[in-house]
Amino acid sequence: MSKDEVPGVGPYGGPAGGWGALQAVARALRQQMGVTREAKMLLKVNQPAGFDCPGCAWPDPRSTSSFEFCENGAKAVSWEATTKRTTPEFFAHHSVGELWKWTDFDLENEGRLTHPMRYDRDSDRYIPVSWEEAFSRIGANLRALPDPNMAEFYTSGRASNEAAFLFQLFARRFGTNNFPDCSNMCHEATSVGLPEAIGVGKGTVTLADFEHCDAIFCIGHNPGTNHPRMLATLREASLRGTKIVVLNPLHERGLVRFTSPQDPVEMMTGRSTPIASDYLQVKIGGDVAVLKGMMKTVLALDRESLATGGQGVLDRAFIAEHTSGLDDVVADVDATSWDDVEGTSGIARAEIERIGRLYAESKAVIVCYGMGITQHRRGTANVQQIVNLLLMRGNMGRDGAGICPLRGHSNVQGDRTVGITEIPSPELLDAIERVFGFPPPREHGHSAVAAIEAMRDGRAKALICLGGNLPVAMSDPEASFEAVRGLDLAVHIATKLNRSHLLVGKETFILPCLGRTELDMQESGAQSVTVEDSMSMVHASRGSLTPASELLKSEPAIIAGMAKAALDDTRLDWDGWIADYDRIRTLIEAVFPSFERFNERVREPGGFRLYIPASERRWATPGGRARFIAHQGVLADPRVERSDALILATIRSHDQYNTTIYSYNDRYRGITGRRDVLFVNEVDLAARGLKHGDLVDVETIEDVEGLCGKRRVERLTAVAYDIAPGSLAAYYPEANCLVSLSDVDPRSGTPSYKSIPVLLSLSRSEGAAVDDAHMWQRGDVPIDRTGAATAADAGKPAIDRTTPP
Repeated sequence: MSKDEVPGVGPYGGPAGGWGALQAVARALRQQMGVTREAKMLLKVNQPAGFDCPGCAWPDPRSTSSFEFCENGAKAVSWEATTKRTTPEFFAHHSVGELWKWTDFDLENEGRLTHPMRYDRDSDRYIPVSWEEAFSRIGANLRALPDPNMAEFYTSGRASNEAAFLFQLFARRFGTNNFPDCSNMCHEATSVGLPEAIGVGKGTVTLADFEHCDAIFCIGHNPGTNHPRMLATLREASLRGTKIVVLNPLHERGLVRFTSPQDPVEMMTGRSTPIASDYLQVKIGGDVAVLKGMMKTVLALDRESLATGGQGVLDRAFIAEHTSGLDDVVADVDATSWDDVEGTSGIARAEIERIGRLYAESKAVIVCYGMGITQHRRGTANVQQIVNLLLMRGNMGRDGAGICPLRGHSNVQGDRTVGITEIPSPELLDAIERVFGFPPPREHGHSAVAAIEAMRDGRAKALICLGGNLPVAMSDPEASFEAVRGLDLAVHIATKLNRSHLLVGKETFILPCLGRTELDMQESGAQSVTVEDSMSMVHASRGSLTPASELLKSEPAIIAGMAKAALDDTRLDWDGWIADYDRIRTLIEAVFPSFERFNERVREPGGFRLYIPASERRWATPGGRARFIAHQGVLADPRVERSDALILATIRSHDQYNTTIYSYNDRYRGITGRRDVLFVNEVDLAARGLKHGDLVDVETIEDVEGLCGKRRVERLTAVAYDIAPGSLAAYYPEANCLVSLSDVDPRSGTPSYKSIPVLLSLSRSEGAAVDDAHMWQRGDVPIDRTGAATAADAGKPAIDRTTPP
């Protein structure tokens, strides 16, 4: 079967961006909104007096244009500002059992939630409930818990600083530090690894640094889909002659070439700007090997220089004044063989030495990385090896140099800054007690994986979700879905319906909130909220559209309503804080000194940057120095030692934002109308007697420690793709069933979504390929380790496997 004969699979030869991006924006707006509404809204995206795009955390330039949005940002905004509505009448016509059979796309595509709703078990339907009754029942359920630690408070990275701060205050006054949040599933390895090495869990660069570097290393991220506005920055750097080195298993279009929709010459002539000057397709899990190979090269060049009377390549003055631990790293790198480096990375020594020399010859280097680095069993080690490489040449804390972790959610970094953490510092807890007059709990709480385990085991009976789609985003849907179904109380603060809302417990509520685009009117007038981007810039966001329903409340107001019903503490002025969000920001400033003059500075165009000590070569580590941290070996997982093992990574499609599916297309990878595919290198297919278009099964390899049993996904369509040999890719969250709850980075607890050792074989299953594939693609039922429906769904009506949009 040729590539052209596989339905929904074909080549894509164009650049990222260009007319295809503009057409996608127009299509999204046309499907979701009216012309007048869209024009009014898009002119305010990422503007000083407008609202922050919920699509990603890439920073806004100081000099904004009239169109500071990208294709996927426009999709995210139109998806929220849609004219479609999910009303009580909708719920009256559709039971939860019926809605469970809908696709995730169809659930969210019904539009904005308009009324607070309560699940009624007798009718198996959501029914309207007043805000007063909802708050009262939620408060009563929380007060009835025998232990405050039986409640879990989940936070999505789209929540504002103001909402997140009140949320953590509510939970800590209630008596728990259980704060599972989306950081636990993406960049927790950054939050653990960077503080140990440089004293802060954030990046050290600003957007201006990209104007002064002479080399950028992009490792394990895909800006064309996940943070498209970064492409404009990379394009400008490329045009200046900056070397851009990419380490990534898949050949991603956005890292190859880009046509800027804001450049009339490129648009009219069909030209594009090359992005990567060097593109090395590292095998999944081989990042540490490449980084150690680069360090071996730097050390060899340094010794060669010294032997011939030169000054060496290492920045010895910086190392002597600012760092510790180099000798241990040098010993580990020297002990690492080139055979191990080449075998694990899949990259030839000559290629690694070439980019190692490029790094050594560059005066100012930025390393950007994403979840291709963090979502591994050795994610924390991956992050710290990047730091080691940067410290060798003093590429930290000076113009044009530093580390740049790329966050996904628009305020996931800000939520953590204002207290959303299950491991609070003594300083944070002391400040809360000083400002609010109550002693917060001191014991560590639950991360996302720990929260699901506690719910599964009956140790947690209540879940309050500030946005998000937790059980769908989590690994091991069999365990995660059943854990949420077993709760006494589940509360979802949301703008749209999603699958998590259908995992109903004894009492389940959907509380509809305002979106970023909408006007938030409180007692003192129109309110703004604040967010923090990937580079620690804090700025205001103010919506202006008429709310989707007059019954919507803001996230801060909903949190305050629940807190008043659940707590008995007259010292906490919830009503006063909601009346004027400036008062919330004053509280944030009182607890966190880095927010000094918060209300004043956030009103400046573009906002302000939080103090990052490492950006100024000040190290908030125990020893007051940046630390080289050695990690032995290059092999991330012993299961990959099997000769027939491949490593699978879960990925997002281009028409997707986390668990939100905008369509079943993945334009830059040539996929149309489907998600039941497996991206495979042709060499790996041929070695197993397979070919492009075959139906295949993937099965995990049992953990040598017995922690991760076998899991299987069947009847995927193999797509021969430009991916590193030894590597596979499948879509998230459908492939989450291949990751057990225990399959995590032991240092950070991050699930290993991007390092799953598997075996690949021709499918043994019988039946219509399109039907079975659609069931897997759609996530119609929780999937157990054999791909079958769980016992909880036995006897439910047959799945309607209609063709997805």
